[in-house]
Amino acid sequence: MKLERLVKKAQKGNDKAYLMLFRQYEADIYRMAYVYVKNKEDALDIVQEVAYQSYKKIGTLKKPEYFKTWLMKITINCALNLINKNKKVIPLYLDFEVISGSEDEDIALTLSLHKLINALKEDEKSVILLKYYDDRTLKEISEILDIPLGTAKSVLYRALDKLRQNVKEAGNYG
Repeated sequence: MKLERLVKKAQKGNDKAYLMLFRQYEADIYRMAYVYVKNKEDALDIVQEVAYQSYKKIGTLKKPEYFKTWLMKITINCALNLINKNKKVIPLYLDFEVISGSEDEDIALTLSLHKLINALKEDEKSVILLKYYDDRTLKEISEILDIPLGTAKSVLYRALDKLRQNVKEAGNYG
């Protein structure tokens, strides 16, 4: 497979091979980062950090076929690190981001979904986002988050139950 050959070349120090690999997944990294940090600048910072970390540590990747999974794991870790770092900073003012949408209903739904997902714990949010946003299997989720498969399942079901409860409490959709 071409991907595995590129990874092996990159692991041997081939910068062009690494760059080709990273460019393939750069948009996916940005999207995943944006879902966590919710702003363009921080998401772009995370993309840069993932590029640096993955380039520096590509030699530690044991299975080349899991390159994207490995990148997503680095992305999540970088995003969580940034979130934790920002929790220690007290903002002087609130910066509201303008959400563009064609209809008010779409904006309200988007805000409701963001609010529901943000109410989850970080591990629950990660599992939900990987499962439904990044379309990952439970096995892939357990590998990305470095947790047992059974734990991934229980976190997913717990998170879905919390989401259902929150939707019922809000009186929306159900």
